[in-house]
Amino acid sequence: MRDNTYNSGFITYDDEATWLVTYADLMTILLVFFVLLYTLAFFEKEKYKNVVETIKVQVKENAKLIGLMELMEVPENMDTKITIEDITGMHSKEKTLFEKIKKFSRTNSQKQNISTRILDGKIIVSVKGKALFNSGSASLNNTAISIFDEIIQILNDYPDYNINIKGHTDNIPISTDIFPSNWELSAVRATTVLKYLISKGVDPKRLTATGYGKVMPLVPNTSENNRAQNRRVEFVLEKRQ
Repeated sequence: MRDNTYNSGFITYDDEATWLVTYADLMTILLVFFVLLYTLAFFEKEKYKNVVETIKVQVKENAKLIGLMELMEVPENMDTKITIEDITGMHSKEKTLFEKIKKFSRTNSQKQNISTRILDGKIIVSVKGKALFNSGSASLNNTAISIFDEIIQILNDYPDYNINIKGHTDNIPISTDIFPSNWELSAVRATTVLKYLISKGVDPKRLTATGYGKVMPLVPNTSENNRAQNRRVEFVLEKRQ
């Protein structure tokens, strides 16, 4: 019988068995690859469960975390991905809305009285009080109507956004038969704006109105110019979860 084994240096080769070495190496690499995939998948799942359990414990002590729990309670069979847009709160739709709001604030005839910003993932449109109300009054003037009508046209294209209307005043006390303090004045102004939006067809379920009086100034009430900035109505736009 012919012997196919030969010696080359210090290693002996068998012509009929050499392929087994390559095959065994390939199988070993594939095995390691699948074990690695399984380990990563298991690690992510366990990590997710641990995070959820930690939050559940914290929720018992802090009610503010309930919203985060609602976000984390995702069905296991749902394919979810966390992107940079999720973290910053600015998806492409939000970016489009913000661009429209900015364009509105730049082109409106009252642009000097309108400003926009993003805070905690919410879009805020701020309108100075002098463009909306006469001093000490909660009745809308003609300028306010034109501003609100433009805002409403934008909001109608984004029905999945809630609108929190916030009324603010400066720190100069007011005391009249109608408004005993700045609290009442800011609250009635915010409610007046809410009523106007409803009269124009905005869904009431999207709207809330809150008066804050003087307690949330944008700038210190140290000058008339600063006080004019603090007298304002804000539209806080937040996407429903």
